[in-house]
Amino acid sequence: MKVLSIFGTRPEAVKMAPVVKALSHETAIESLVCVTGQHRLMLQQVLDLFEIKADHSLDAMLPNQALNGLGARLIALLDPVLEAVKPDRILVHGDTTTAMMAALAAFHRHIPVAHVEAGLRTGDLTQPWPEEMNRRYVDVVSDLLFAPTTRAKANLTAEHLAGRAIVTGNTVIDALHMTTRRIALDRHLRENLDAHLPYLRANQKLLLVTGHRRENFGAGFIEICDALVKLSQRSDIQIVYPVHLNPNVQIPVLAALSHLPNVHLIEPLDYLLFVRLMQRAHVILTDSGGVQEEAPALGKPVLVMRNVTERPEAVSAGTVQLVGTDPARIVAAVEQLYDDDCAWEQATYRINPYGDGRAAERIVDVLCGRATDEFGVEKFDQVETAQLAATLLQ
Repeated sequence: MKVLSIFGTRPEAVKMAPVVKALSHETAIESLVCVTGQHRLMLQQVLDLFEIKADHSLDAMLPNQALNGLGARLIALLDPVLEAVKPDRILVHGDTTTAMMAALAAFHRHIPVAHVEAGLRTGDLTQPWPEEMNRRYVDVVSDLLFAPTTRAKANLTAEHLAGRAIVTGNTVIDALHMTTRRIALDRHLRENLDAHLPYLRANQKLLLVTGHRRENFGAGFIEICDALVKLSQRSDIQIVYPVHLNPNVQIPVLAALSHLPNVHLIEPLDYLLFVRLMQRAHVILTDSGGVQEEAPALGKPVLVMRNVTERPEAVSAGTVQLVGTDPARIVAAVEQLYDDDCAWEQATYRINPYGDGRAAERIVDVLCGRATDEFGVEKFDQVETAQLAATLLQ
């Protein structure tokens, strides 16, 4: 069987890497990779880290490209690859424009689609935008739906989709296990990573910030920056913000924060260094989807600068809190976690509902027609969760 994995961004690459690695060990499967070229440098860093070679590398991104232009260009670039490769199925991930356009192109050619990270929903097509609609479309045309959680599978069941849904856990936890194990076992690597973070001070607890969502462009980022200005006035907080390359993010962030002494605006980090920075954080403030899954596995409280999330499991567990972009809500939530040790501990030692490190194994078992178990939070107790968190934090 010939399987073509298609992805374009760094988060997609991180989450697909464990699957691609697992597929490479299957003699019955010819595994090929097509990258569409968004965020090319950051994407290549992930491919190098996980030792993955792209069989097809496209050049989809153009300066200031609108979504319709990107979608049209992706279809035009992907269709000849499908024609040449003639895969028995494609694998796509998540909610990106690449995933939706690849699924559409495959659907038009009657090529089966398997969707990794299927079934996440907010119920609001405007949040996250356009990702909520992208993910729903991919789920509609997929015959295999690899849901990361039981709640995601329940969403798919409720929508009466034609595809077979299997709860695998999230492959980002597989990638995180692989990466944290590498950091823990290699003292020289760990010291080298820390040497890239010379600005971190022992007497200040790190607030790690990431932000890039389209729905926060404009007024949202102005409000986020207002909150960070207020928080920067505290002597016990140091803020590190890897600033996304999109001008809609860079312009307001640099204008508001670049002059503040305890705010470190840095370039986007490669995945290995970002995981190390998450390990060293006290609190993480983000609008990212993936960080909502990774941080609980590292025992880190997460404040999400969105009004809704398609990943409600960690909110229910108490590890993640939605704060939107209102400056007062952000400041109050951060200060509670800094000033109230009990609140911080309660948000830290909770069950991680997103995976056990075996998601890629389950996905490949299904693709190969082998029986597999399904991931479920009920299989873990507090002791096992604490042991897993301790391993990841080494």
